[in-house]
Amino acid sequence: MNSGNTTSKILNISVIVAALGYFVDIYDLILFGIVRVQSLKDLGFAGKELNDLIGARLLNFQMAGMLIGGIIWGILGDKKGRLSTLFSTILIYSIANIANGFVQNIEQYYCLRFLAGLGLAGELGVGITLVSEVMSKERRGYGTTVVAGIGIAGAVAGYLVSDLFSWRTAYYVGGGLGLGLLALRVSLYESGMFSKLKESSIKRGNFLDLFKTKKIFIKYLKAILVGIPVWFVIGIIVFFANKFADALHVQGKITVGKCVMYHYIGASIGAFATGILSQVLKSRRKALISAIVGLLITIPILFLADGISASTFYFLMFLIGIPNGFWSVFVTNAAEQFGTNLRATVTTTAPNFVRGATVLLTLTFTQYTGSGNTIIVASVIGLVVITAALWACFTMEESYHKNLDYLEVN
Repeated sequence: MNSGNTTSKILNISVIVAALGYFVDIYDLILFGIVRVQSLKDLGFAGKELNDLIGARLLNFQMAGMLIGGIIWGILGDKKGRLSTLFSTILIYSIANIANGFVQNIEQYYCLRFLAGLGLAGELGVGITLVSEVMSKERRGYGTTVVAGIGIAGAVAGYLVSDLFSWRTAYYVGGGLGLGLLALRVSLYESGMFSKLKESSIKRGNFLDLFKTKKIFIKYLKAILVGIPVWFVIGIIVFFANKFADALHVQGKITVGKCVMYHYIGASIGAFATGILSQVLKSRRKALISAIVGLLITIPILFLADGISASTFYFLMFLIGIPNGFWSVFVTNAAEQFGTNLRATVTTTAPNFVRGATVLLTLTFTQYTGSGNTIIVASVIGLVVITAALWACFTMEESYHKNLDYLEVN
């Protein structure tokens, strides 16, 4: 493969590096969620201060880094190149991960979670952009599916490593994995589409161009809305699994870490299934709609399962994960919706705005959740975000057959 041609080979070096990079990305995101409480306890925090004040603020620092980083890396991906940006993100979050294992006070932790979020924000979007552009239009869906399917499995690795080692060692492992990826940099080539664009005088990576016309803004908004149900499930149903277990009178002890692991096993299977379905149907829209309808079926099964055993509860977390694995098709669709001069910007910012929306969803959930209404509040929020996602799917342009070598003009 050279910089001017596309390839039909699914397991090419771009796919492998992007998949492993996303694996470490998800590993760190989920690891932080699992070890956050224990790490704060080791730093001397306890009680209400630990969870409601310090823990929430720490999460917000990471989220702020991801939102800012999503914009920065997206712009750089379109201005400077997919390849250099991809490895810059990997370098930053790897170093930040290792440094997380050395923190001695909360101020250091705040700073390093911000830097980790900054680095983590760019890997998936830039990686998917590169893979989409170096692969043929008939096969690129398979490539992006491999990236997401392997990447999502990083959540399982995060749980297993955190279960076997201390939280500091778990951070070292994640950082070491990321730094190991940098050795593969010499084998990669820049996207031929970007290389050709770089030789022209066309303006690239202007984030504000996404808001200049109603048509482009609505298209961008739809690209974001499609993905919000994924993080509604993760951010509310999975991360607040203990609340749902109490509301459903689950028989037995439930741990959030195990819920995360089982859910992401399902999501990894779902990522492959949804991606392959989009290729078989020759339609991103139909695959996305199928997955979101799958959530409409599986989430109520959980919400109506009063008095179930802990093992059944874990199984339902896995079951919901299967349709919730459509993240790969969501990001692929975002990449295909926009021209080469804005593609990295969109593909990088859209997932991070989805993650950012999780903050609003969880704040709403915690604000209105009281005694006995956990299921009702979650159902209302879920119905709103799923309805918005379905509207976006039904009204967006089909992108499967698109030749991506084009420009987005106002």
